[in-house]
Amino acid sequence: MTSMKERMLAGEPYRAEGPEIEADLDRAARLAERFNTSPAADPAARLAALRDLLGSLGEDAWVRPPFHCDYGWQTHIGARTFVNFNAVFLDVARITIGADVQIGPNVQLLTATHPVEAAARRARWESAKPITVEDNAWLGGGVIVLPGVTVGANTVVGAGAVVTRDLPPNVVAVGNPARPVRALD
Repeated sequence: MTSMKERMLAGEPYRAEGPEIEADLDRAARLAERFNTSPAADPAARLAALRDLLGSLGEDAWVRPPFHCDYGWQTHIGARTFVNFNAVFLDVARITIGADVQIGPNVQLLTATHPVEAAARRARWESAKPITVEDNAWLGGGVIVLPGVTVGANTVVGAGAVVTRDLPPNVVAVGNPARPVRALD
């Protein structure tokens, strides 16, 4: 029999229950609390908490608290990337953020999705699709990236945009849903 965690990791419908998932959620909550309450005067402790929480954190990358996630170990942040205040990374599926990415305040990366059918939602089924933000992208304040989306390298996503499908490299995209409005050199 396949566990709910195995179903989750395979991208299949699952329910966020069972000892493995509950332990992972509890672990992430404890580590996120440690990171979010670490004193600014002790950057080494703050960095250690973040490294314990995340799947990987590249050299000279930085996340400003508060930071919220489901699991932590599903999130991978590249070198020299900056994540501003109030980031919400629902990392039910893998979140991969490249190098030199800039993420504004209040950005949400949401891998989780739920069924449209009421009965399945009541039964607490959900699933997830990975999100990738490629190197040197910039997500402005309040951007929301939905499940299964890739934001291309060097792409700039304007503040408040909702990214519902892949964005190519080297564009400026704005709106809801986000659409490329300009090519970048």
